[in-house]
Amino acid sequence: MSALTWLNSEAFTAFGQHIIWSDLIGNTIGLIALTLGWLRSVWTWPAQLLSGLVLVAANVSVQQAGSVGKQVIVVAVAVWGWQQWTRGRQQAQDGSIAVRFATWRERGYLVGGAALGTLAVGGLFTAFPSLSWSPWADAYIFAGTLVAMLAQARGMVEFWFAWLLVDLVGVPLNFHSGLAFSGLIYVVYGALVLWGMRDWWLRTRTPALEGATA
Repeated sequence: MSALTWLNSEAFTAFGQHIIWSDLIGNTIGLIALTLGWLRSVWTWPAQLLSGLVLVAANVSVQQAGSVGKQVIVVAVAVWGWQQWTRGRQQAQDGSIAVRFATWRERGYLVGGAALGTLAVGGLFTAFPSLSWSPWADAYIFAGTLVAMLAQARGMVEFWFAWLLVDLVGVPLNFHSGLAFSGLIYVVYGALVLWGMRDWWLRTRTPALEGATA
């Protein structure tokens, strides 16, 4: 059995859903990547990169062009994000990743990019139904994921809000589709997002609080 064949073989069955190894490994690495992002570790990006590569390999072997295309873009953004955080850590005096709230202009770009991305990808998936079984929800999740990664690369607290908005669609979509295990994974993602959001939010307030007590 080749590695690609193994990635697309069944690992186990949960809640009536057949879980294949590529999904299990990809989601597990994704959870690790999100936790590392919460901790502001630059290793979050290699983890996201590895998760994307696993899913690219799995989707190529079963000729799922739409999924391959999405994961290739995710991999490219992960490489860029890795470069951004590495540069930021080198420039910081304490070697840490600085976090901040986005400006209103940046927020406008993020929201506009998510909206345009959803419309563009949703239109593509609608025109070619074989690319996605749920075109508009899939497009929304894809665009939201990219926006979240771009905001994370810039150290913006809003990246957590973007992930939360993705989860709000991903959780009910998976449960409604009978993918209970995948839905539970999104629930775990949601919990990590809330904790990470709180941590980053507090970190943006730390300098101001220190100044107030000085």
